[in-house]
Amino acid sequence: MALWRLSEAAFGQAGEDGDKWTRRLGSLGLAVFYTVISIGVVQTALVGGSSGSRGGNETSKEYTARVLNWPGGRVLVGVFGVVLVIVGVVIVVRSVMRKFEENLRTGEMSPTTRRVVAGLGIVGGVACGVLAAVAGLFVLLAAVQFDAGRAKGLDETLRSFAATPAGPVLLIAAAVGLVVFGLYSFCEARWRKAPEHGIPAEQPRAAGDPGSGTRRSVP
Repeated sequence: MALWRLSEAAFGQAGEDGDKWTRRLGSLGLAVFYTVISIGVVQTALVGGSSGSRGGNETSKEYTARVLNWPGGRVLVGVFGVVLVIVGVVIVVRSVMRKFEENLRTGEMSPTTRRVVAGLGIVGGVACGVLAAVAGLFVLLAAVQFDAGRAKGLDETLRSFAATPAGPVLLIAAAVGLVVFGLYSFCEARWRKAPEHGIPAEQPRAAGDPGSGTRRSVP
């Protein structure tokens, strides 16, 4: 997912207006978001999370501390935190409004399948968006207070949910939401709109175009 979004940031998204800088920037933000999640999950799996010697949270704090010591590092960390928050909010809003369906070939789905995919997209998107926004807030707080200890990795961000009065419920909801997002991702891989043979998504082949079954003269 991270590499795919990074390729969209570099070469543009499929479909209409895919080359707009706003869409490229959005893809770059999602690439950063997926990369952060991937690194956190892999590190937690390799070292055992909080029981390991270097969990994703400690590594996140170390990286944040290094960047804070760079010239202008505080601004860079703050911008990164703001980007994560914005990406998280956008994901939540688009998920609730079911904007993700604009990128899917819903016409190929049965009514039941479309309802299931919509439900997965809403629940999974909201879970990912909230997680990204909360992680971004911690990073932004680290920049504002000039304290790398405020930054949190994926594991520590999830544990921060557990520290609230409704902790167990929020933690279970976050876990279920991430699983649901994983299921939606399989659906997106199956029905995602994409150009074929250089033809933009949703643009029908005209008579005489390659693959239309008719030949056109060459001027």
